[in-house]
Amino acid sequence: MFGAAHLDRRAALREARRWLEFTDLADKADWLPEDLNLHQRKFLELARALASRPRLLLLDEVLSGLTPAEIDGAIGLIRRIRDDGATIVFVEHVMRAVWALTDRIVVLDHGQVIAEGAADDVMRRSDVVTAFLGKAHA
Repeated sequence: MFGAAHLDRRAALREARRWLEFTDLADKADWLPEDLNLHQRKFLELARALASRPRLLLLDEVLSGLTPAEIDGAIGLIRRIRDDGATIVFVEHVMRAVWALTDRIVVLDHGQVIAEGAADDVMRRSDVVTAFLGKAHA
């Protein structure tokens, strides 16, 4: 009800249902957040954010703590959000998600930009691999 659209109660409830369906949570519409698992709570946060119809969505480590199957579902959901026209700033360490979802990557190391560009170009750089994995594993 408090987003850009200024909806009345009935329209706001319809919109809430729409975003719960979008995030596959419609069957849990009457549940309290504390009764949801981590994956469902993260998707509830996305539904809540999407209900305001943002043009820019900031996602910070949204995949942390999820199982591989849950990450796959989240990648699909984030891709749908992007394909619907939202710009997404995505802070993430799950590299397969970064690779699958980004058009442009900016890599920071100790607060300094060390690389930016297309995923294929940036992820092959030795300084990026070292920053991500550490010198012993790079």
